[in-house]
Amino acid sequence: MVEFISVVIPNYNSCKTIEKCLKAVLSSKYDCFEVIVVDDASSDNSIDIISKFPVKLLRLDKHAGASRARNTGAEASSGEIIFFIDADCIVLEDTLSLVNKAVTAQKNTVIGGSYTPLPYDNNFFSVFQSVFINYFELKRKEPDYIATHSMAIEKSIFQKNGGFPEKFLPIIEDVEFSHRLRRAGYQLLMAPDILVRHIFNFTLRKSFRNAFRKSRYWVIYSLGNRDVFKDSGTASQELKINVLSYSLIMLSLLLYSSFTNRIFLILPLLTACFNLYINKNLLRAFYRAKGAFFAILASLYYIIIYPLAVGAGSFTGMIQYYKNSGKAINSK
Repeated sequence: MVEFISVVIPNYNSCKTIEKCLKAVLSSKYDCFEVIVVDDASSDNSIDIISKFPVKLLRLDKHAGASRARNTGAEASSGEIIFFIDADCIVLEDTLSLVNKAVTAQKNTVIGGSYTPLPYDNNFFSVFQSVFINYFELKRKEPDYIATHSMAIEKSIFQKNGGFPEKFLPIIEDVEFSHRLRRAGYQLLMAPDILVRHIFNFTLRKSFRNAFRKSRYWVIYSLGNRDVFKDSGTASQELKINVLSYSLIMLSLLLYSSFTNRIFLILPLLTACFNLYINKNLLRAFYRAKGAFFAILASLYYIIIYPLAVGAGSFTGMIQYYKNSGKAINSK
């Protein structure tokens, strides 16, 4: 069965990527679709670029966030299926055909895809991030959440469940929406062949900033949702163990420098071995993506450096959550 698909793309100052995004989706081999771009009051020249393409362009009067943009696009959509992507995503030629196949085969089910292991921009930090996300998002057939960079949902389900939360944290609104859908009885299902190529343009600074920001807001949400230790997509148990292992190793080495007891050297070694074992499948994914040399560098970055940003973001989020909780209690 061929369904009409509405591809909804929120845009906010995405002049560097939106042209590539629209060229790709409009080159799809699937014929029965429309593209809706909702501009979230951009201050760059995104509108000029978008206006060159045969898409439905909607403009918000003021910056209101990705949730409002996506909800606005969904409301204006004509398709039986809504496929959400981001303005920095490159849809493959067969992506929409695979979306149609997956959604029509699984009614009352929300379908998720992921990033290709190799991103559009072929530098170390971008490849690291793309492999990292691809592995953790596709690890479970029935995930904890489906990300909006590749989310397919029947329009009737989207409308019935109120769409994305507009008064929420700056990010991870797709996690909240996914949790709400699952509580309402809908199945979340990953389709590993539905892939989009992401444009990261990551540097070390951008990689750190991304990890810090996502960890910060994830902890705020997870503490409120009481699922901090849940295995949840990129907020995986492997990543959490990686950060805890790093902290334990640093603490042990600090204690060794103070007390020179060999136990404080044995403990870091055992912890490191345990962490490598727990994260072995991710390290294999690094190897499958770009070979041994990349896998070694990516593994060292993940184990030795990346935990600094994730840990700092998590700690900041925890402080912010309890600070705000204290204010709420005192105001009652």
